[in-house]
Amino acid sequence: MNEPLAERIRPKTLKDYISQQHLVGKNGVLTNLIKKGIIPSLILWGPPGIGKTTLANIIAEESGRPFYTLSAISSGVKDVREIIEKAKKGGGLFTAKNPILFIDEIHRFSKSQQDSLLGAVEKGWVTLIGATTENPSFEVIPALLSRCQVYILNSFDKNDLVALLHRAMKKDVFLSSKKITLKETDALLQVSSGDARKLLNIFELLVSAEDAIEITNALVLEKIQKNTVRYDKTGEQHYDIISAFIKSIRGGDPNGAVYWLARMIEGGEDVKFIARRLLIAASEDIGNANPTALILANNTFQAVSVIGNPESRIILSQCAVYLANSPKSNASYMAINKAIGLVKSTGDLSIPLHLRNAPTKLMQDLDYGKNYKYAHNYENNFIEQEFLPDEISGTKLYEPGNNARENNFRKTLKDNWKNKYDY
Repeated sequence: MNEPLAERIRPKTLKDYISQQHLVGKNGVLTNLIKKGIIPSLILWGPPGIGKTTLANIIAEESGRPFYTLSAISSGVKDVREIIEKAKKGGGLFTAKNPILFIDEIHRFSKSQQDSLLGAVEKGWVTLIGATTENPSFEVIPALLSRCQVYILNSFDKNDLVALLHRAMKKDVFLSSKKITLKETDALLQVSSGDARKLLNIFELLVSAEDAIEITNALVLEKIQKNTVRYDKTGEQHYDIISAFIKSIRGGDPNGAVYWLARMIEGGEDVKFIARRLLIAASEDIGNANPTALILANNTFQAVSVIGNPESRIILSQCAVYLANSPKSNASYMAINKAIGLVKSTGDLSIPLHLRNAPTKLMQDLDYGKNYKYAHNYENNFIEQEFLPDEISGTKLYEPGNNARENNFRKTLKDNWKNKYDY
């Protein structure tokens, strides 16, 4: 049987929909809207695996509307426009049963992709239903958000998930023929992390090869925990993979960098999160060995914020390969860490008078700014003076890296400061 269990028992009506009674219960807001035949554009916000896609399908079915669906991971502006044209040709009007356009993971749509929806939503060519695991206030553009109602879907509790298992055993043709006993469910629920889809997939793996089976915590931990490896954007693997990605860049291996980048992209990682990490690496691990790296990383972040998926993968790959191949220096990173450590250990040391600002006569009378030497008035725009508090005068915090650009820094510092920067 090729169709997964989660698809085989997907609810078809509000009556079969488990949980979210504030939305789909007898007096739920969506229940009342469907009864009245008035479906506004809306955003369904909640954690993964709680039935956002299912609910969108049910709304379309029970309201008798055509249903189009797109995934923000794999669709672009062209796909959006094609579906809008289909909807327009269908003659949908706001007062009639205009089609529903469902966009899964709408938070992954770039600004330009979201902009392409505005006209169709405003004119009633389509009713938009967007699903998101992220706060729509931050991830959906204001113009689109203002045209949608936002409904929050709550995480499944233990009773909801156990009820889902019992329904699977009763309703599914394949499982109903087996003798399955749910003796213990704690480990099963823990491994699935409240994700109903994941729960059903794991449950099916457990029981598929057995005609009779007793589900226990020990069985789940033995057979499932070792074998269910997936990219979890909030779990341990999320941090392990981004760690492997950054270490590949730091280690100068573009093969490793693009491999771990591909793992994140295929796992549905937010492209802006990846771009932020590239920005950090460009400064922390490359720094002034190649200042252009930071410029490229910043441009990458701006680009993926506008472009979105799936094309962002190309931009991210270009940047990751560039950073991996770039000369490396953590000198600036180490310098600020040393400086912060010094501040924490010495406290708020007094600012030398010659470095203080003196905008008023009183401050001038108190010698604020006195004896400050304006560097531009001297040869080569430099004059030796102290820029640290007296208590830590002469402390060296910055150590240039051993690379072409920072070797030039080292020479300039030695020429200007003589013994103070005698590396």
